[in-house]
Formats: sequence, structure tokens, C-alpha cells
Amino acid sequence: MDKISLIIPCYNEEESIPILYNELDRISNIMNYVEFGFFFIDDGSTDNTLTLLKKLNSNDSRVKYISFSRNFGKESAMYAGLSYVDGNYVAILDADMQDPPSLLPRLYQTIKQGDYNSVATRRITRAGEPRFRTICAKVFYKIMRKISKTNIVDGSRDFRLMDRKFVNSILSLKEFNRFTKGMYNWVGFKTTCIEYENVKRCAGKTKWSFIGLLTYSLEGIISYSTVPLIITSLIGLFFFILSLFFIIFIIFRQMIYHNSANGWASMTCIILLIGGIQLFSIGIIGQYLSQIYLEIKGRPHFIINETNVNVDKNVKK
Repeated sequence: MDKISLIIPCYNEEESIPILYNELDRISNIMNYVEFGFFFIDDGSTDNTLTLLKKLNSNDSRVKYISFSRNFGKESAMYAGLSYVDGNYVAILDADMQDPPSLLPRLYQTIKQGDYNSVATRRITRAGEPRFRTICAKVFYKIMRKISKTNIVDGSRDFRLMDRKFVNSILSLKEFNRFTKGMYNWVGFKTTCIEYENVKRCAGKTKWSFIGLLTYSLEGIISYSTVPLIITSLIGLFFFILSLFFIIFIIFRQMIYHNSANGWASMTCIILLIGGIQLFSIGIIGQYLSQIYLEIKGRPHFIINETNVNVDKNVKK
């Protein structure tokens, strides 16, 4: 019998977990031809999330939990889940029910019948989300497709069903700055996609602020593209060539009209423009250097505080 391990990252989700668990229990009863394991990753929650998970575990041995010592972020939570699940098929889904568990039977049938290594999901609408956030998301995906070799389609989710070969390939990527949506495409393998309408949160509030999403997007771009560095180089080359033309122009104007010192105001604006571009370029280079700085530290992706999974708490992942 196949076993599907479900990885559910949680951060202050005490309101949504009971709803999600009831739905997962219902789906598992429908899919009685496979075995299930529910792996909740408590990402340093400050509410009663961990207490609730312990209570669920006392009534259902399928419920496993890993609790971090602090909030390490969703990427670390997903990595921890992938590291310790034992199913031959693995799925990642959000605790807020925006990744509908009702899709699991279809995902399983597709991966079995189509001989796929991975079956992804994609939202075809963003109904209920702020308009500005939707526009920013579309712009991000368009930029990613243009400047990187990683084809991330608009609306793609972390929610997907993967076989063990696919999971092991993701785990083989050891970088500290993880952008899992890019990793899915980078490792390759045979993948298909299932589309669905957007589903609103079942309870609670989103933990993603606009600044958090913006930072996450920038990390994704930097992780999978060097185009920003190329752009800064081209801008520098352009202004170098432009400066040569201005030097020649000033020399000829001084020789002919003897008033090359005029125009201090416009010169000030040009200096401010060039200075701003230089600082912007240095900032982009600094982002890449910061990624290198974090990588060479060699720090663990997460630290486990408490768990009922058979892991060595002293092992750094």
C-alpha cells in the first residue's frame, strides 16, 4: 500500500488546524486504499498551535509534529518536513485550506496513471485578494520567466504531490537561501499541473505582509538569475560611453564659445542621477554578496525544540 505523507507548515494557525484536520480525516477515509501521515511543522508559533497538535496526536497516531525553537520561515519548515517524512509520496499544503485537500484524490490518480514524478497545482484566479497584491504577483512571475531559466507560471503553488525520487532531488539541493518554487522546476523530472479556483482562508489571518512577500520575491529572483548583475553592468557601460560624448562636446564648446563652465544646476542634477544609479547598482551587488555571506556561515536551516518524530535533535539540517 502506498503511503502519502502530508507536510503542513504552521505558524499561529490554532484556528485553522481543527478545520484542516477534519477535512484531512475525511479525505483519508475516502482514500482508504492508501496510508496517510500528517506531518505538522510548527514554525515557532506563539499561540496554542503546538498544544493543539499534541492533543490531535493523542487521538490519532497519524499526526506527527516538529516544533522549531523559533520562527525560521516557511522554506525552513518545508525543508524540515521533506527531511523527515517517510511516505513514498509526499505533498505540501498550507494549514489555512487555501491548498484544498479535496484535490488529493485527483493528484494521486494523476501521478499513478500518468507515470509522473510530480503533480503540481496552480490557481487560475485570485478572487478575494487585494487588487494591488494580485498585480504585484503577476509582475513577479512575468519577471521570473523573462530573466531566469526557471519557468514558474503565474499562480503556481507549493502544493503538489511528489514521488520519493523527486523529493530526494529537492533534498540534494543544500543551499541556505531556499526558493522551493524554483527548485521544483530546476530539478526537472516528469511533471504535470492541475488548475483550480482560488480558495479563501478557512480561518485566521495571513502571516504574509506585503514587505515579506516583496523580500521573498527578491530572494527568488536573486537565487535563480544573474540578470540584475548584467543589467547593472550594461547601465555602467552606457553611462561610460555617454560621458565620453559629453567630454568631447564640452571640449569643442570651450574651443568655440569659451563658456563650458555654464550650467552648474544641470550638472548637479546629472551628478545626483549618476550617484543614485551607482548606489542602486551597489545595492544589487550587495544582495548577491549577502546571499554568499549567509551560505558560507553554514548555519542550520532550523533548530528543533520538540517533536514526536524519530529524529536526532542534535543533528543540524
